[in-house]
Amino acid sequence: MEQERKNNMNGMEMEKGKRESGSRKGLELTMRVLALVLTMVAATVLGVAKQTKVVSIKLIPTLPPLDVSTTARASYLSAFVYNVSANAIACGYAAISIAVLMICKGRRSKGLLVAVLVGDLVMVGLLFSGTGAAGAIGLMGSQGNKHVMWKKVCNVFGKFCHQAAASVAITLLASIVFMLLVVLDAMELP
Repeated sequence: MEQERKNNMNGMEMEKGKRESGSRKGLELTMRVLALVLTMVAATVLGVAKQTKVVSIKLIPTLPPLDVSTTARASYLSAFVYNVSANAIACGYAAISIAVLMICKGRRSKGLLVAVLVGDLVMVGLLFSGTGAAGAIGLMGSQGNKHVMWKKVCNVFGKFCHQAAASVAITLLASIVFMLLVVLDAMELP
């Protein structure tokens, strides 16, 4: 009788473990889809950001100002190109990791878990570095730098700056999602 009770308890514990494992896998899949969407949106928002303005330039105080058409786009700044590239790489990785984890859903080996963990760690570093680079240039555009006499440009290219700021914020959210995935992956390792 005692043995039967122990067997029933072990069966209930195994069932509970399967439910927790299933909910953890569902959470991981949801977070990976969220990371995919966030990185895709961030790359797209900054990749298509473009604004053209006519700027008046006064060369000599006695002459009338010269009107020049000027365009701001993400491809003109290497930090923004890096951020778009980092988001595109992370988006591709998220899609591949979703496919691999869906194919191997029931039989995850320790090697696969470690590979996914390392990939997630690389994405965390890549996205945080892209956020930092684009954020630094965005801050320069927003506030300028009096020491090197760089002027603000966000007062002229407001729409472009808002799109860049939105992309940086979305990239930061994607970085945090990948960081949480690292924690989830590390908890799953035996």
